[in-house]
Amino acid sequence: MSPSPTDAAPPGGIDYVAVEGSPRFVELKKKHRSFVWPLTVAFIVWYFVFVLLSSFATEFMSTRVWGDITVGLLMGLGQFVTTFAITMWYVSYANRTLDPISSEIRGDLERQEAGQ
Repeated sequence: MSPSPTDAAPPGGIDYVAVEGSPRFVELKKKHRSFVWPLTVAFIVWYFVFVLLSSFATEFMSTRVWGDITVGLLMGLGQFVTTFAITMWYVSYANRTLDPISSEIRGDLERQEAGQ
């Protein structure tokens, strides 16, 4: 019979299931999710608004703003700008908030592994 994931860690090994349930890891997951999910939802809504307007409000999207520049073109380019802005914001957030916690967890695991 093979061991289940909830069995104790093998001698000299790390119990990663216990680590996953630890308060610091739970905090890390919570902070990650609380940042990622709202931005994901907001971006998906923004994307589908653009697609739906492109499909069903063609007159609005073809409104000229300046020369040959239309509302649709600006919104389409805005998708790229939004993607890069969200990426930069996430990297900054991860560097400031998530990385210190994950480094602490990794350090604890390395010390635990070295001590065994």
